[in-house]
Amino acid sequence: MTDEVGVVTGELTLATEPVGDGTARLRVQYLGAEEWYTVTGATVPVTDPAQAASLHALAVGLLNRPEG
Repeated sequence: MTDEVGVVTGELTLATEPVGDGTARLRVQYLGAEEWYTVTGATVPVTDPAQAASLHALAVGLLNRPEG
């Protein structure tokens, strides 16, 4: 679910971005598209920008749903 367009499905790129205000956010993009969408509820407090990498790995594990 995204803030901008609701549900997204298909092949997506996931990015975790430190925002600069002590948070990081998750965003998704359709493969090959230019637009990015913010994952609803996925702004997370981080005390160190390096925590964004851990957050990203966790999000990939939760959101990756390969067919089968």
